[in-house]
Amino acid sequence: MDTVRLEFGKNLRKIRKLKGFSQEQLAYTAGIDRSYIGKVERGQVNLTIEKLYILAGTLGCSPKDLVPDQSKVGADDSKPRT
Repeated sequence: MDTVRLEFGKNLRKIRKLKGFSQEQLAYTAGIDRSYIGKVERGQVNLTIEKLYILAGTLGCSPKDLVPDQSKVGADDSKPRT
């Protein structure tokens, strides 16, 4: 699952920058701690669905724009762990 988190973080960083937000501005506007945004962008945390929607709403994009394309994650990374 590391690949999924890393790719999500890359997508978040790319869209954040395209929209002209700094990490601090995004965090403040979304009501999320700035250090948490940094951890998400570095792939260090699993965020909740609720945070996904908050970030997408703040950035003015669809949540699916932030979620990595399945082709970018390995088959082993997309399988649930038991």
